[in-house]
Amino acid sequence: MRWRSLPEVIVSLLYLALNIGFAGLYLLGGDCIVNSNGSFADAFFFSVQTLAGIGYGVLSPKTTYANYIVVIEAIAGLLAIALLTGLSFARFSRPTAKVMFSKFAVVMPQNNLPTLMLRTANQRRNQILEARVTLSLSRDEVTADGHHIRRFYELQVLRSYNPTFSLSWTLMHPIDEQSPLYGFSAESLAESQSQIIVSLSGIDETVSQNVHARHTYGANSIILNHQLVDIIHIVDEQNRYVDLTSFHHVMPL
Repeated sequence: MRWRSLPEVIVSLLYLALNIGFAGLYLLGGDCIVNSNGSFADAFFFSVQTLAGIGYGVLSPKTTYANYIVVIEAIAGLLAIALLTGLSFARFSRPTAKVMFSKFAVVMPQNNLPTLMLRTANQRRNQILEARVTLSLSRDEVTADGHHIRRFYELQVLRSYNPTFSLSWTLMHPIDEQSPLYGFSAESLAESQSQIIVSLSGIDETVSQNVHARHTYGANSIILNHQLVDIIHIVDEQNRYVDLTSFHHVMPL
C-alpha cells in the first residue's frame, strides 16, 4: 500500500468506526455513563477516552453494563494499537528499491548483431550492492498437438551482475541464433502477445536488506531500429551526472 493509504484512510476510518460502534453500545445501555446527558456526542467522546486509555474526567462508567463494554473496548484498543504499530514499523523496516525502468526497450545493431536494449536507473542517493538482473520472454505458442500454451524463456544478458548499482545500467541481450527472439518481427511479437519481463534484486546499502524491482514490456513497448538517448554526461575526468529528463527518450537510427 502507498503511505497515504495507511495513515490517512485506513487508520482514520478504523478509529472512527470503532468509536462510533462503541458509542452505539453505550447508548443501548441507557443511563450508564456518569454526567452524560444521553447524547451520542457524550457516548462518542467517552468511547474515545476509553479506547485511547486517556483516563476519565467528567464522564465515567456508571453501571455494570457500561463496565463490561469498557473492558471489551479496552481490549479492542490494545489490539488496534498493536496492529497499527506493527504496520507502521513494517513500512519503515522494509526498504523499497526505487528503481526506474525505461518506458521502451529498443532493438539496434550492436557488434553486428541485433541487440535488445533497455535501461534502469537507481533513484536513491545510496547504492544497491550485488545487484543482479534477469530477463525473461513470455509469449503464446501452439504445440505440435494444437494446444495453445504460454511459455517462458530466459534471455541471456551480456552483464547481469553489477557490484555497485548507483547511476544507470543498460541491459543488453544479443539476438543470435540461440536467442528465443531470433527471427522475430514487430508483427510476430504482437501476434504472440509477447512480453519482456525484467527482474532486479540487490542489497540496499543503507539498511543491508534485500530489495526487488520488476517491470514488464509489452509488444508495443519494444521498438525496432531505435536507440536509447544518452543520459550520462561527463563534466571532467572525475565527475559525471545522469540526466533523467531524457531517461525514457529514444531516437531512430
